[in-house]
Amino acid sequence: MIFVTVGTHEQPFNRLIKKVDELKRDGVIQEDVIMQTGFSTYEPKYCEWSKLIPYQQMIKNVEDARIVITHGGPASFIMPLQIGKVPIVVPRQHKFDEHVNDHQVEFARNVAERMGTIIPVEDIGKLEEIIMDYDQIAAGMGHGMSGNNEKFCSELEDIIHYIL
Repeated sequence: MIFVTVGTHEQPFNRLIKKVDELKRDGVIQEDVIMQTGFSTYEPKYCEWSKLIPYQQMIKNVEDARIVITHGGPASFIMPLQIGKVPIVVPRQHKFDEHVNDHQVEFARNVAERMGTIIPVEDIGKLEEIIMDYDQIAAGMGHGMSGNNEKFCSELEDIIHYIL
């Protein structure tokens, strides 16, 4: 299953919703697709969809999905990372009136460069290729997010032992 989420930003993200629906229609995507379309005005014809999905259902969809495709909102792609998925991130772009500026593009680029845990797609025309090659691309990447808790605790323990 592929899960697509565009968050709850009030501007439509028809470009992503329509592209995935077309890929499903054309048989490029063979598996089921569930979409959270938010304020998009395009209504998918070939995919299951809801404008909004309760948070617990979002988590379940992410857990069940082979591929998660999100917009560039941090909360939308951090959750899949926490669950151990490598999300495809299609940032909203100002030139398409999908957001007020290009902060999602810049943020996705930075996360991809610094962390290497997301697959950014700025050119929607490349989405088909990324979906087709997803397993191979994701296999070569870091998975999920790691915190510094273990390192902090270990270093704190060393300091305490030193003091005592």
